[in-house]
Formats: sequence, structure tokens, C-alpha cells
Amino acid sequence: MSQFSSYSGAQTASRAGTIGAFMRGVYGWMSIGLFVTAAVAWFTAASPLGMTILRNPVLMFGLVIAQLGVVVGLSAAIHKLSPTAASFMFAAYSALTGLTLSSIFFIYSTASIFQAFVVTGGMFGTMSVYGMVTKRDLTGMGSFMFMGLIGVVIASIVNMFMQSSAMNFIISVIGVIVFTGLTAYDTQKLKYMGEVMPMGDEAAVRRGTILGALNLYLDFLNLFLMLLRFFGSSRD
Repeated sequence: MSQFSSYSGAQTASRAGTIGAFMRGVYGWMSIGLFVTAAVAWFTAASPLGMTILRNPVLMFGLVIAQLGVVVGLSAAIHKLSPTAASFMFAAYSALTGLTLSSIFFIYSTASIFQAFVVTGGMFGTMSVYGMVTKRDLTGMGSFMFMGLIGVVIASIVNMFMQSSAMNFIISVIGVIVFTGLTAYDTQKLKYMGEVMPMGDEAAVRRGTILGALNLYLDFLNLFLMLLRFFGSSRD
């Protein structure tokens, strides 16, 4: 009985170590992506390129299309890409996002951007920890939040033409709820992925961490943008 208990304990410890190593990789790459985005956004806004992007809808649209192309390509081909190619595409997507995100420095005050970032970090961290430690299956919540995400996207497109401040407020509130929920769901999903990750296969692990980092990066970034729209003060 004692031998069985020792074996079971060793298995549990090994699985916990595997999950921990995988999640550290995910958070590490997510942090790199956020740093690249913030740095590119900051330096772009401080240069003439920032105003050029803001005043040129065609250029902005081209950058957005490039972002979508990279993120869709990375997500769809992640299992076929080499670890180096996957890492490069993630970094490229982070940099492209920084170029488009530079516009917020012309719209919102620096103080409100910093405030939104700090609040986002607190909310993201709390929900990510919840996703890691909860015993509740969050699959149902994840499906519900995904439907909410589709609703937010559709409503945002409609409001581009309506320009309703009331609808913008509602979209922001729902968006905050959706992305906080998705943070917990995606974290739990990555935890389960870490449990079955073949740690001896370095290429598979790197691809898995990049894909996981991309998911959490998008959750963090979209939560930040929703909070910024919710209480961000105008630069003027």
C-alpha cells in the first residue's frame, strides 16, 4: 500500500511539474508578445509614423488585414510550423498589433492608458489563477462567452455606422465580462493541455506554448481595449 501511495504521489508531482513548466512557457511568451506590442506602439506614437497611420485609413486597414492574416495563419498551421517559424510569426503579430495600437496614444491620455493596463493586469491575473485552481469544468462558460464574443463583434460593426455612445458603453461592459470569462476558460484549457503535453518533444512543447500564449495574449489585449473604452479619458 505504501509503495502504491509513493508511486501515486510521484505521478502527481510529475504531472504538476509538467503543467507548471508548460504554463511558465505560455506566460513567458505572452509577456514577450505584450512587451513587443507595447514597445512598438510607444515608439510608433512618438514618431511621425504614428500620425501617418492614424490619418491614413488605407494604411490602417492594410495593417489590420496583415494582422488577421498572420494570426489566422499561425493558428491554422501551428502544428506544421517549426518552433522558430511559430515564434517569429507570434513576434510579427505582436509587432503589427503595436503599429495599429499606437493610435490609442493620440486618443486617450497616458494616465488613463496606464490605469487601464494596471486594472487589466489585476483582472487578468485573478481570472487566470481562478482558471488554474478551480475544480469546476468551465467548458460551458467558455461556449457561452464565445457566443458573447460573436455578439460583441457584430454589435461593434453595427456601431461603426450608428456611432451610438450608449451602444458603445454596452459593448464595452459586455466585452469586459466576455474577456474576463474567456481568460479563465482559456487558462483551464491550457492547464489540461499541459497535462498531456509530451515534455520530451521540445518542438511540440514550443508550438504548444506559442499557441497558448497567443490565446492569452488576445484575451489580455482585448480586455485592455474594452476597459480603455469603458473608462479611458480623452487626450484632449
